Amino acid sequence: MKAISTSGSSVGQDDSFPHKLTRTSAPRDRGHRTSSPNVDIAGRLDEVANIFVEQGANRFRIQAYRRAANVLRRLSRSVADIFAEQGIEGLEQIPGIGVTIARSIRDILLHGRLAMLDRLRGESDPIAILASVPGIGKVYAWRLHDDLGIETLEELELAAHDGRLEQYPGIGAKRLAGIRDSLAQRLGRIRRQRMQIPTTPALAPPPFAPQKPSVSELLDVDREYRDKVAADTLTKIAPRRFNPAGEAWLPIMHTARNGRHYTALFSNTARAHEVGKTRDWVVLFCDDGNTERRFTVITSEFGPLQRRRTVAGREAECEKHYARARTQLGRSG
Repeated sequence: MKAISTSGSSVGQDDSFPHKLTRTSAPRDRGHRTSSPNVDIAGRLDEVANIFVEQGANRFRIQAYRRAANVLRRLSRSVADIFAEQGIEGLEQIPGIGVTIARSIRDILLHGRLAMLDRLRGESDPIAILASVPGIGKVYAWRLHDDLGIETLEELELAAHDGRLEQYPGIGAKRLAGIRDSLAQRLGRIRRQRMQIPTTPALAPPPFAPQKPSVSELLDVDREYRDKVAADTLTKIAPRRFNPAGEAWLPIMHTARNGRHYTALFSNTARAHEVGKTRDWVVLFCDDGNTERRFTVITSEFGPLQRRRTVAGREAECEKHYARARTQLGRSG
């Protein structure tokens, strides 16, 4: 087991970096050159790769981020210009930049930060971010985070326009309109502070709906994580939330199943602390190369799944999973 404090990383220590990504411009004098988006983003991708190394991630994933960082440094054209003209499809066409990393570049260009990097550092606080939106509050922030996997204002905006919030229990037409207006003002202000990049391509949903991983796969990743936690073989990070001593206590695991990359760690949300589930609720981030999904696995306390590991929001599938397991066990016996 290796304990690290990612908040002290030598790369990208400034949490607010970049305050403003700038376009490449001519140097003001012989000794000064304005930083370009390519260089700024390459540094972020290098930091992701460095943290992946520390946390024992798959070497191919590490190499992909390092390769992408090198590509950006050598690229003659600004990725900001490419994105402004061609959207995320233009980023994906850059040699050495796959779909996942193109999405990361887009997020940094639009928002000045990368949610995945915050998570790897132990700095993510999605509940507080969502709760800051009028009409959401802490209760809905937790529910939307748990049920829909929403972590950022941008993901909330997409859900507010693609029908998910409209169909969500308790969010009526008036509340939804208020949420949309608030997000339009806040995100519009953020985007104007960036490079006036068109947001339509970046926020458009994928042309197809990627297949969700089965509950069997999710439960197997959960099992692997908890087994390694018990064996004390995982790297531990020092989350900033609920950790005044700065202790590296939160185990983090990277693994893969069927071409999908997973990051697993215990929930460090306010709700998990309130109900004493910081060593029970396991959050899984699944990246299939096209999109990233979030799942939470818990020990059910009620009903037919009582005392069984359960993927929140997919209880019916979990019941079928355990029923099949019982049938197979009966046949083998």
